[in-house]
Amino acid sequence: MNSEMNLYYSYAEYLKEKYGEKVYKLPVNLPVSCPNRTDGAGCSFCADEGTGFEASDCHMPVQEQLERSREKVEKRYHARRFIAYFQNYTNTFLPLESLMEYIAQAGEIKDIVEICISTRPDCIRSDYLEAFRNYRDRTGIEISIELGLQTVNYHTLKKVRRGHGLAEFINAVLMIEPYHFPVCAHMILNLPGDTMEDACESARILSALPISMVKLHSLYIPQKSLLCQEYRDGRIKICSKEEYLNRLAEFLALLRPNIVVERLFSRIPEKDAAFCNWGCSWWKLTDEWKELMQQKGYVQGIHYDYLNGAALNRWGM
Repeated sequence: MNSEMNLYYSYAEYLKEKYGEKVYKLPVNLPVSCPNRTDGAGCSFCADEGTGFEASDCHMPVQEQLERSREKVEKRYHARRFIAYFQNYTNTFLPLESLMEYIAQAGEIKDIVEICISTRPDCIRSDYLEAFRNYRDRTGIEISIELGLQTVNYHTLKKVRRGHGLAEFINAVLMIEPYHFPVCAHMILNLPGDTMEDACESARILSALPISMVKLHSLYIPQKSLLCQEYRDGRIKICSKEEYLNRLAEFLALLRPNIVVERLFSRIPEKDAAFCNWGCSWWKLTDEWKELMQQKGYVQGIHYDYLNGAALNRWGM
C-alpha cells in the first residue's frame, strides 16, 4: 500500500515493485480514429482531438515521438526506464498488421519496458490478443491494455453516446484475462445522471473482475465537444466538488485493495476546457480528498467485504 499516508495503492508504487525503479510513460499518438466517430459524432464528452491535447502530431514517426518525450523526462526526472503509451483514440481500431508495426517501432527504443495500449471494450478481439502475446513472449516487453468504461450505468453510457454497454466491457476483460495482460479501467465518477450509488457499484463490479488497475477521471468538458453545448445551455448538471470527493472516497473504500489506482482527478489545459475540476487546482483537490479520507477513517478496500460468500461469512457459516 502507498506510503503516502497509506490511503491507496498507487501506480508509482506498483511500477517500482514491478520494475525495481521509477518508470515513466511516454505518450504516442497514432494516426487512428474511433469506431464511435466513424459511426457518428463520438462520445459526448470527447473533443475532436480525443485525449491528445498535448500530444505530438500523429504523423510524426513513433520513434521520434518517443525520443522527444524521453529527452524531456530524462532531464526532469532522471528517468531510465519507460512505457510507450499508445494513448489517443482507439488504438486497436487500426488494422492488426499496422498496429503491430507501430508496436515494433516503439519496442526498438532503448529502455522501453512496457507498451500500454489504450482502446475500447468493443475493439478487443482474440487475433489482436494473440499477436500481443507473441510479441511479449518474443521480446520480453510487457503489454498492458487500458479500457475506457467510464461508468457501469448503461443508461448513462447511452446518454453520453458511448457506443457500448457494460456487457462489452465485461466480455473484453474476460477475453484478456487468459493472456495475463494487466488491464486498466478508465472511470468517470461524475458523469451527468450518475449518482453515488453508481460510483459504489462501479467499484464493486471492477473488484469482482480480473482488473489490475483503475484510472479515475473527474469529468472535464472540452470546448470542442457535444457535451459542451449541453453544459452551456444548462441541460446537464454536474455534481458539486464535495459530492465528487465523497464519491471518490466511497469508491476507494469499496475497491479491492490490490487494484492499482493510477489517477484520482483529470487534468486538461485551461484554454481547452469549458469546465474542469470546479476551478480548483489538482493539488487543492488532492489535499481536500486526503483530508476527507482521514476524517472518514478510510483507506482503499476498507469496505471490501461484499464478495466471496459475504452473507455466509456474516452469519459465521
